[in-house]
Amino acid sequence: MDNANLVEAKDGTIAVASAFPGHHEVVQDRDHKFLTRAVEEAYKGVECGDGGPFGAVVVHKDEVVVSCHNMVLKHTDPTAHAEVTAIREACKKLNKIELSDCEIYASCEPCPMCFGAIHLSRIKRLVYGAKAEAAIAIGFDDFIADALRGTGFYQKAHLEIKQADGNGAMIAEQVFEKTKAKFAMY
Repeated sequence: MDNANLVEAKDGTIAVASAFPGHHEVVQDRDHKFLTRAVEEAYKGVECGDGGPFGAVVVHKDEVVVSCHNMVLKHTDPTAHAEVTAIREACKKLNKIELSDCEIYASCEPCPMCFGAIHLSRIKRLVYGAKAEAAIAIGFDDFIADALRGTGFYQKAHLEIKQADGNGAMIAEQVFEKTKAKFAMY
């Protein structure tokens, strides 16, 4: 750790820079390259009318596996966000459900659904460009974490969220116990 340098980012976070000269710049250039590709996808998706201004790129060993944009309008599917679409396509292309040796670059901070998909796919690294507030400022209200807690400043949905009472919850929970032997996940 003696050879490491502490680097303070603009947001005040502190990271440990590598002992290798130029490492930080190489990583920054690489991130810029793939993030630029994700932003290009965002523009592409808007230009062709497929969906909102969001793009995502999945990278494996410094190679782009897939480059996708938001497809919500094209597929009439509210879950067809850029990150989810990219993860689906990368899994198909690589023929696996775990992307632990991949990274994802997103033009915007992922919403909770997309973050959940990133987490479930075991992607090892996420790099995003714009903060969620940039999307919220132009009317995108997909940032549902606060809505689930009922604390959202931008909360527009009037959605009741409730766990089923009594027998309904019990029979839904039993499916996990009764099928667990068939799923040796990771």
